[in-house]
Amino acid sequence: MYGLSELPGGLRVVTATMPHLASVAVGLWVNTGGRHESARENGAAHFIEHMLFKGTRRRSAARISQDVEGIGGYLNAFTDEEHTCFYSRAVASRLPELLDVLFDMFLDSRFAPTEIAKERDVILEEQAMYRDQPAELVHDLLNQAQFPRHPLGRPVIGSARSVRGLQRKDLLGFLERRYVTGSTVIAAAGNLSHEALVKQVQPWLRRFRHGAHPIAEPAPAIPDKPRCLLHSKKTEQTHIALGFRTASRQDERRFALRLLNVLLGENMSSRLFQTIREEHGLAYNIQSTGTAWSDCGDLVISAGLDDAQLEKTLKLVFKEVQRLVERAPGKAELSRARDYALGQSDLSLEGSEPMMMWLGEQVLGFGRVVPPEETRARIAAVQPSDISRVARDFLKPSGLSLALVSPRTSDRGLPELLASWSRR
Repeated sequence: MYGLSELPGGLRVVTATMPHLASVAVGLWVNTGGRHESARENGAAHFIEHMLFKGTRRRSAARISQDVEGIGGYLNAFTDEEHTCFYSRAVASRLPELLDVLFDMFLDSRFAPTEIAKERDVILEEQAMYRDQPAELVHDLLNQAQFPRHPLGRPVIGSARSVRGLQRKDLLGFLERRYVTGSTVIAAAGNLSHEALVKQVQPWLRRFRHGAHPIAEPAPAIPDKPRCLLHSKKTEQTHIALGFRTASRQDERRFALRLLNVLLGENMSSRLFQTIREEHGLAYNIQSTGTAWSDCGDLVISAGLDDAQLEKTLKLVFKEVQRLVERAPGKAELSRARDYALGQSDLSLEGSEPMMMWLGEQVLGFGRVVPPEETRARIAAVQPSDISRVARDFLKPSGLSLALVSPRTSDRGLPELLASWSRR
């Protein structure tokens, strides 16, 4: 089902053959994102993502879209902390056309000065859009609290100052250093042949810049005391994000953390949802989310609520966190969480595009395709005591950060509230 080949220079091609599908999805993945940027370069990876849609020597920006959408396909891209991906999907017979467009964008974009100037304004508007969304802004603030003066603490989209300062030579320099064979993976899934795809890639190989994947600045140490950051804004709600520093994607404890997150706040059956929404009616939604990067991770609890209920909500959240630390979950509750996690994993791989996304993340994250059966077995092996152990390891007051976007103008009382929990 899976195929993985490394071509001369280090470029990797990974596929999942799904003959029952009519479609194919293909993505060009680069092991480069926001955490590979200096402070002055902040936003460069995201800026480059935009520019690859703005025209090549063979295609205008309009033609790029037309050549994919005109065959019934779909074209998009994203940039995160560690990866950039350009991807497309169409019926399987159109794979050669998709590859031609993606490789043209990837290897021959013009970076015309007039287009750079226009796209800079577009990105500044994108930043303004996110600043107007408290639920988005609070997560940028939390990253700043968790990773001060570090690339992970800066927004992937950059700041207004950094984006205004990025010039054509900066973008091209970043591209030449980072978009190289050793950091690039071609991932494809659907009704295709691995051998045929490798053969289709070969003519483009000589156009790639050779080089090794970039080394990111190591994650900073976990802080020794809680941190709190407030952004005052006239909003109807106070938006909170509580973050705990956790494990990397390589850490063996990640399987227990996956289930801990389900128990704590991933779904409507979770402890936080049942307590904060169903029992006390304090928030429309509250959830927890786990993220794992190459050398660190975090678990974030977020909610939007009436500011007058903030202190009460935080105390109830801390109570649920403390309960996980002090007492292992029952077997029945853990079994439900396990079945949910396994079911979500299975559903997440349905379709050519989700499978392609998973393949790219696997190869960039682990250097291989980890069979789903292997992951299922590791999740199935998690015991109640493992949940308590990782809760004690990571749900510590010293590693806690709190970010708020709120109409309140002072964080008065909040540091003391965090400190009182830290003295439990």
